Amino acid sequence: MCYSMNSQQPLGGGIVAYADSARAEEAPEPPPRKKKVVVLGTGWAGTSFLKNLDSSRYEVKVISPRNYFAFTPLLPSVTCGTVEARSVVEPIRRMFEKKGKDVAYYEAECFKIDPTKKAVHCRSAVGTNLDGNGDFMLDYDYLVVALGATVNTFNTPGVMEHCHFLKEVEDAQKIRKSVIDCFERASIPNISEEEKRKILHFVIIGGGPTGVEFAAELHDFLVEDLVKLYPAIAQFVKITIIQSGEHILNTFDQRIAVFAESKFQRDGIELSTGFRVIKVSDDSITVKCKSSGVETLVPYGMAIWSAGIGTRPVITDFMNQVGQGKRRALATNEWLRVPECDSVYAIGDCSSISQRKIMEDISTIFKVADKDNSGTLTLKEINDVLEDICIRYPQVELYMKSMHMVDIADLIKGGVGDSNKESMVVNIEEFKKALCHVDSQVKTVPATAQVAAQQGYYLADCFNKKDHCVEHPEGPLRLTGSGEGHHNFRPFRYKHLGQFAPLGGEQAAAELPGDWVSMGHSTQWLWYSVYASKQVSWRTRVLVVSDWTRRFIFGRDSSRI
Repeated sequence: MCYSMNSQQPLGGGIVAYADSARAEEAPEPPPRKKKVVVLGTGWAGTSFLKNLDSSRYEVKVISPRNYFAFTPLLPSVTCGTVEARSVVEPIRRMFEKKGKDVAYYEAECFKIDPTKKAVHCRSAVGTNLDGNGDFMLDYDYLVVALGATVNTFNTPGVMEHCHFLKEVEDAQKIRKSVIDCFERASIPNISEEEKRKILHFVIIGGGPTGVEFAAELHDFLVEDLVKLYPAIAQFVKITIIQSGEHILNTFDQRIAVFAESKFQRDGIELSTGFRVIKVSDDSITVKCKSSGVETLVPYGMAIWSAGIGTRPVITDFMNQVGQGKRRALATNEWLRVPECDSVYAIGDCSSISQRKIMEDISTIFKVADKDNSGTLTLKEINDVLEDICIRYPQVELYMKSMHMVDIADLIKGGVGDSNKESMVVNIEEFKKALCHVDSQVKTVPATAQVAAQQGYYLADCFNKKDHCVEHPEGPLRLTGSGEGHHNFRPFRYKHLGQFAPLGGEQAAAELPGDWVSMGHSTQWLWYSVYASKQVSWRTRVLVVSDWTRRFIFGRDSSRI
């Protein structure tokens, strides 16, 4: 009996051990951990990146103090009630829901980036955490900085205290209230004519696209709506644009600038070009003529500052950490990566692409092209690497195009003089001489919504193809650095699709690819169609078009709310 029981115990234990080992072999391996991608900002760059990113590949977290995306090109229209504020915003969570994206969003502001620990420090604006405050920290594998820019006052005294800005939806709403307030104040009995002229003097500081478009919107609001509602004080209204340059819209084609200036003069909008604002008080602006140095006092009722963009404090702190303290924007390479941080990318207005100059790498390029180590290059050897050179250094193509050169042989002739193309041979000094003027065509991309959106789309595409491109690189030959082979991705290349300048009175100007300039009423309808099509959702598209239609039929709403 005892023998029988003892003999069965080891047999049962063996069966259990076998079953356990079999289950262990059959148990599936846990899936690999997803890389954490933290995105700072929900502007044009951040939203474009998030919309196009394959979030199933990553653990995505978004941090922004505003839980919506704003279509900023229509903010001047919001200031005068042409378009309502809610028509130009789309909630971020709604965008994720519609796209079926698994993304975590936190309404907070990042106040410090720690690239050493790969973490961002944030502060919630809507509540507190377990520690009793709103501070928290998130770690990341990849960080996408898309915080945009802030206003740049150039340290002009009084600007922050007394001027309105036009960067956010809240700014547009404040301006709308202020415009109505000025008219209501000027309507109060016993106000002198001199005081009425001051109260109803609207000054726009900065003659760029935003300032010009706001001036046009304000003029339309006055002549189409407010004149009928305030006929007794309509004669005292004045709009002035103060521009430090000699012309407004100096980033546009000169034909557009001339057309805009002549139209504004006909509309009665005063243009003070060649003046620099040196001080702003609560009721006057001190300007200085750049040519004569004479200072003038300009009384005003409302002032709008639209004279440039500056760096946010968190970006300035991060730039100091990575050795970029003297720059105005966070520098990235052509792949939108911050060179000092392998896992940090920056897109949009907070960053600036540092296009590498070809003369810095000319010796290395020569060595790579000289495959037979002869100390000279034939035309065939140059052509073998020409495509990679043009991708890596786009200024080469731009220079050849500006000089009306047909091919690389025409460029090389500058170094060796006239010779037969087939027998052309150049040494290093001749190669340098031929390319010494190419870097004059290095272009910096403008700080516009169009650039930010293209950068966001490009970076999302790189993240989506990251694993594939490690095995199958798509970029140009590595001409510099210690690595060999090809870059994983092609560098970012901005494609300019044109720009608009609404000028009021149902007229607009457009500068489109191919040096095509269009101005007038037909261009305004083109502006309507393009801006409607560029809305981020059908909801905002319908709202914006319905606002335009309402304005045509009923006019603008002049209530203070």
